[in-house]
Amino acid sequence: KAIHVMSLHVASSSSVSSQAAELEKFSYSHSLFAHSWLGQHQFYKNKYTKSKERQLLNIDPIPSELLLDTYKRKIADEGRLFLEEFQSIPRVFSKFSIKEAKKSYNQNKNRYIDILPYDHNRVELSEMPGDPGSDYINASYIDGFKEPRKYIAAQGPKDETTDDFWRMIWEQKATIIVMVTRCIFLIWFCNHATYQNLLKIPHALGFNLGRERTAGRDVTHIQFTGWPDHGVPEDPHLLLKLRRRVNALSNFFSGPIVVHCSAGVGRTGTYIGIDAMLEGLDAEGRVDVYGYIVKLRRQRCLMVQVESQYILIHQALVEYNQYGETEISLSELHSSLNNLKRKDHPSDSSLLEAEFQRLPSYKGWRTQNTGNREENKSKNRNANVIPYDFNRVPIRHEEDCGKEGEHDSDESSDEDSDCEESSRYINASFITGYWGPKAMIATQGPLQETISDFWQMVFQRKVKVVVMLTELKEGDEELCAQYWGEGKQTYDGIEVQMADVNSGPSYTIRAFDIAHLKTKETQKVYQYQYHKWSGCDVPEVPKDLVSMILNIKQKLPARPVSEDNRRTRSVPLLVHCCDGSQQTGVFCALMTLLESAEIEEVIDVFQVVKSLRRTRLGMVSTFEQYQFLYDTIASTYPAQNGQIKKNSQQEDKVEFCSEVGKSDQETDLITTDLAPPRPGEIEPPEICDDSKAADGTKETESSTNGPTTAVLT
Repeated sequence: KAIHVMSLHVASSSSVSSQAAELEKFSYSHSLFAHSWLGQHQFYKNKYTKSKERQLLNIDPIPSELLLDTYKRKIADEGRLFLEEFQSIPRVFSKFSIKEAKKSYNQNKNRYIDILPYDHNRVELSEMPGDPGSDYINASYIDGFKEPRKYIAAQGPKDETTDDFWRMIWEQKATIIVMVTRCIFLIWFCNHATYQNLLKIPHALGFNLGRERTAGRDVTHIQFTGWPDHGVPEDPHLLLKLRRRVNALSNFFSGPIVVHCSAGVGRTGTYIGIDAMLEGLDAEGRVDVYGYIVKLRRQRCLMVQVESQYILIHQALVEYNQYGETEISLSELHSSLNNLKRKDHPSDSSLLEAEFQRLPSYKGWRTQNTGNREENKSKNRNANVIPYDFNRVPIRHEEDCGKEGEHDSDESSDEDSDCEESSRYINASFITGYWGPKAMIATQGPLQETISDFWQMVFQRKVKVVVMLTELKEGDEELCAQYWGEGKQTYDGIEVQMADVNSGPSYTIRAFDIAHLKTKETQKVYQYQYHKWSGCDVPEVPKDLVSMILNIKQKLPARPVSEDNRRTRSVPLLVHCCDGSQQTGVFCALMTLLESAEIEEVIDVFQVVKSLRRTRLGMVSTFEQYQFLYDTIASTYPAQNGQIKKNSQQEDKVEFCSEVGKSDQETDLITTDLAPPRPGEIEPPEICDDSKAADGTKETESSTNGPTTAVLT
């Protein structure tokens, strides 16, 4: 039945415009020319490759107890030792033939002319009578740690190879597809009538997950969307999380795990390398990363394509070895939390306290140059809480905001490019939330002289909801300047008018209408002020805080980012206390954990707090705050007869949505990654047009990869 559906799809899409046909002819002739040119230089290439094979290094496996020290030693001096290792591995092993991929009737099936499968381990499809080359697909069997053919590494399907791809899935009895790219053209299954429903899983998890039912077989598609356009993910934890999801779906009777990106070598090789090496680490207590990458290159050229990916594999191993598994399912939360809190002796530390102590502080890990400039020091409420340069929130000057579309920019500052001439300073940081980067803004309570900057930030970033976790004063000490008034107030070209107010026992909701006096643009902003947290480490009544969060979710946009363009930023939630860290950090962590619990029914307090500490100083700094997060989730999801009782106020767990018929931009909901690429690691952006990507020689793989009403409730 599945193959029948594929043939129906081919029939329905067989009419091609003459323009597209001409473009295909051009691409094919270009491919022939390129192959001819490569043939003239094959002798020199083979000679070079053979000399490279003799240069393979003798690198000893790394014991688990030496992983961190070995990583530090090799990453020193700008990663010189890593570079030496990586460059000693041949890109292609010329002793293995590549004949089938170069046959004339197969050439247009390859996305890149220099990334081809070896003959000895290529995946062979069943032959179709009268169709030469029908057994060919650009895919290779890859051995796991000690399991032959555990994976299939494949290029991302092209329009003309989509049916071949699904034939491979069917014939190889594959039940898991891991897609390690977010490129739009690779959302190929949306074109098939059988695969209309997708279960969207957020960017913060790093992947989208969908189930498609074929005749008698379920195939699970997991898409990792957390890889930036340039470089590699800054935090390897997301890849470890992806691996957990994949392995939870694996079973002994399924076929190989199919992994693909664009070319099927860079990101694909990196994921496979991480999975296999972690399996080896668990089994033997040591890893041979260098030896395994050599093995990968013998099975498919260019696997683990750039040095940064080679380093990322080591980083993932260190992360796993240092911190272990800290994710807990809701069904096991209560028993696990009791175990974490248990003490054999009153003077002993609990496992929960030990877990908190393992958290890295990240103090001083990135520069804070802008906030420490002399002219900006007076804008900081707390001299110990200065935003990092790489993720601070810039405010454009008034003259720039008047330019069309300028206020929609999603570019944040960094230590190299940002300067006072290009943006104004405010003590505020972008925070990664459950749904993606820049999902939240953490900022201090405005000073009297920074109120205008505060409202400029709210307007420029199109903030829908402001969360205030402090009172204005505590005794005679100002904690936050009152940045609103009863009537209309004007702050540096931004007019603010409080339209409504609704006070409750735990929190107050205020509705503001704000307008830009020059552009005449208007926005509706809701402020939630929580009253039961002043002067204490944790909230007095956690239930009330959770209730407020559920109310806030009704005011936030339904989707994390706009659907009209993949580069359009998300509309962030702005959170502030006095210094933008103490209460703010706990709130941001709780918001993320509640989303994770609701969507996935798992939480990872350790990793959420660890991620927050990378973005701003002082986030979740005490053990009391850390334990509060666990306790609040446990009380929100009480156990009843061994089952988790869902809160009746909470939304449905998932939303199925049909992606068929939507534009390309609507299928990709990922914000731009805020981390700048490291020097020397810039790779070309993903190419989503097959006519441009196919048949072109590439040095690096292309896939490097509010409210609708003013009513207050």
